[in-house]
Amino acid sequence: MPVRLLIVEDDDAIAAPLVRAVQREGYDVERVAAGEPAVARVADGGVDLVLLDLGLPDMDGLDVCRRLRADGYAGGIVILTARAGELDRVVGLDVGADDYLAKPFSLSELLARVRALLRRAHRPAVVDGPAEPEPAVTAPAPVREPASGARPGFRLDRAARRAWVAGAELALTAKEFDVLALLDENRGAVVSRETLMAKVWDENWFGSTKTLDATIGRLRQKLQDADAPITLGTVRGIGFRLEDARADA
Repeated sequence: MPVRLLIVEDDDAIAAPLVRAVQREGYDVERVAAGEPAVARVADGGVDLVLLDLGLPDMDGLDVCRRLRADGYAGGIVILTARAGELDRVVGLDVGADDYLAKPFSLSELLARVRALLRRAHRPAVVDGPAEPEPAVTAPAPVREPASGARPGFRLDRAARRAWVAGAELALTAKEFDVLALLDENRGAVVSRETLMAKVWDENWFGSTKTLDATIGRLRQKLQDADAPITLGTVRGIGFRLEDARADA
C-alpha cells in the first residue's frame, strides 16, 4: 500500500507546494488546516507520517503532537515551524516529535528527512558492534528465554518491528522501538548514552540529548503501564540498562 502522509498546515501558500512536492514523491497525501481535525484524522488510522505546523488556528501544534502520542500514534511526526531556537526544538522533541525543521526550509531537505524516517520505521533495529551485511530473514528470530526467576510475557520481533507484553502489542514510535531493541539486544548490560544516540539517531547528531531522555521516559512509562516483566533502569552518568524483573519483585 502507498505510504500516506498527513500535512497539518493552515497557510495555503506553504501547504499547496508542499502537497505537490510530496505527491511527486509517490506518497498519498491529505491536508488539514487545524489541530482538532488532525487529531481526528490520525485516530481514524492509515496515516504513516505527519508533517505538523506549530502555529495552528485552534491549538498549538505541540499540543497536537502530545495528544497524538498520548492516543498511541506510533508513526513519524515532523514538526515544521518558524520557531527555530534550540529550546523550541528540544520541547518539540520532548513531546514526541521525531524530527524538527525550521522555516524556511528546502523541499529537498524535507523530503530527505521524510524518506529517512520512513526507512527507519521499516528497517530492522541496529545492534551494537561492527556493521555487517544483513542476512535474509527466513524465519522469525527465536524468542529469548527469560532469566531464571523472571516473569514471562515480553516478546520483541526485530524483523516485524513489534513488541508485546502478555500478548498485547505495545504502541511504540520508530525511535522507541529502536531504543528498546538495542537495550534488549544487550539485556542486563549498560548501553551508553553515546551509543544510543549514535545508533538510534545519528552519529553526527549535535542536538540536545534531552530527546533521548524524553524517549526513555515515554518507553519506561509504556512498559510500566503494560506491567512488563522487564525494567528500564538508569545508570547515572553512563547510560541505561534493560533487565528482567524478578517474580518476587
